[in-house]
Amino acid sequence: MSRPRRDFALPSSYAFLRPVILQGLTDNTSFRALCSREKLLALFGDSVVRLSTANTFSYQKVDMLFQEYVEQLLHPQDPASLGNDTLYFFGDNNFTEWAPLLRHYSPPPFGLLGTTPAYSFGVAGAGSGVPFHWHGPGFSEVIYGRKRWFLYPPEKTPEFHPNKTTLAWLQDTYPQLASSDRPLECTIQAGEVLYFPDRWWHATLNLDTSVFISTFLG
Repeated sequence: MSRPRRDFALPSSYAFLRPVILQGLTDNTSFRALCSREKLLALFGDSVVRLSTANTFSYQKVDMLFQEYVEQLLHPQDPASLGNDTLYFFGDNNFTEWAPLLRHYSPPPFGLLGTTPAYSFGVAGAGSGVPFHWHGPGFSEVIYGRKRWFLYPPEKTPEFHPNKTTLAWLQDTYPQLASSDRPLECTIQAGEVLYFPDRWWHATLNLDTSVFISTFLG
């Protein structure tokens, strides 16, 4: 499949039908400056964050100090680690506590009729990511690093094991897929935004230590 087209708008042909990469939407320079390792540790090092496991069907959560997460878990992913053993900081944020940061974020200037946006902020190491899953539509912006995406339309369920990480899937399953069974894929750079439509299957892989934020239009 081809790489999603880059565009500056979100016409109806994309809103419910296909992903699209968006550029130049907003200026998040001030937000990016606050998302450096040093700034985040200074502002939120003593804050408790809730981590999720990288398992499609697991709801296990682990609480720890943000500084401990950065110092102990923000390292390259071990390909042999199972999803249940991989902790990931994304979502489940205390938005009152993180408001001094999130108020500086300028979200994409688009919406869908009848939806209310909600934010999820994340920080993750190279090789980490979430395995295939689906939910409502939204935007995902990379602040630091690069994030690789793999996407399938709702009618095409991907071949994956829910307790294997995206990195393991990429190494073990992806090479065996016929060209017709491979996903739509792209790499989102810092400052770029990916729009994903409702109920599209997707998995992500952070190529670097990354900071990112998603706007869910649920």
